[in-house]
Amino acid sequence: MTQQQLHVVTGAFGFSGKYIAARLLAAGHRVRTLTNTKPETDPHQGLVEVRPLNFADYSGLVEALKGAAVFYNTYWVRFNYGDFSYAGALENSRMLFAAVREAGVGRIVHISITNPSEDSPFEYFRDKAILEKLIIESGMSHAILRPAVLFGAEGILVNNIAWMLRRFPIFGVFGDGRYRLQPIHVDDLACLAVDQGQRRENRIINAIGPETFTFRDLVRMIGEAIGKKRRLVSISPGMAFSVVRKVGQMTGDILLTRDEIEGLMANLLYVEAEPAGTTRLSQWVEENRAVLGLKYASELARRGHN
Repeated sequence: MTQQQLHVVTGAFGFSGKYIAARLLAAGHRVRTLTNTKPETDPHQGLVEVRPLNFADYSGLVEALKGAAVFYNTYWVRFNYGDFSYAGALENSRMLFAAVREAGVGRIVHISITNPSEDSPFEYFRDKAILEKLIIESGMSHAILRPAVLFGAEGILVNNIAWMLRRFPIFGVFGDGRYRLQPIHVDDLACLAVDQGQRRENRIINAIGPETFTFRDLVRMIGEAIGKKRRLVSISPGMAFSVVRKVGQMTGDILLTRDEIEGLMANLLYVEAEPAGTTRLSQWVEENRAVLGLKYASELARRGHN
């Protein structure tokens, strides 16, 4: 693909979308975002065109997507809360994909999740599988990226593990803690997304990092790096949910949901695949140990609920 083509990405002021937009700008592309976020400070210094992600205005979505060579989709919700729901996000995504097709966009790069399945007992993984099927059956040129856990300066999970380790003398591990996860740095995911945007073949890629951790070892590694090695105590999923709910009450946030705990314990954030990223979480944690977990990272604040 040539320089100066139009590339459209959802949420260019958010987490993964911000990194994708930055990589696209660095590659010399014209970048437009679909978003409802208005940051106090623009990380792209006005270089990204902004259009509303307004699902009540289908024709507006089509118009915003016209002329785009590639559409990068990061839109989704992490859990049901207030006016955010999986069901609503699924219907919104159907509309968004229809707009992409009608606008004649050349290719879609879609951010999914590891181990999606329409038979999953977990709505998040089940709906992600439905979205993948919609893209595949649409006939659009596509790349589907399946990350497990993202980490980076604005990441939530790793930061909030460190936050709890800094504040509590013991750390509750769900069950035996031997289930695995493969975190990928958000910029590695962005590089992969931009690379796939330049291709034409249909791909499904497990976007995992170069290190695999058991959850117990992940917590231990973070604690040692920040100088807060704590005693790890195995607790039941029910007790775990009670604990995270209390932490949520303290912080005015939702730390983890029951489905997230059970999905993690079911090894759904692990796949047998070659790594797609190169940044090692252990090295990143070591490099950021002085600031990691000093402040709590709120999902609801990121959504604008606080």
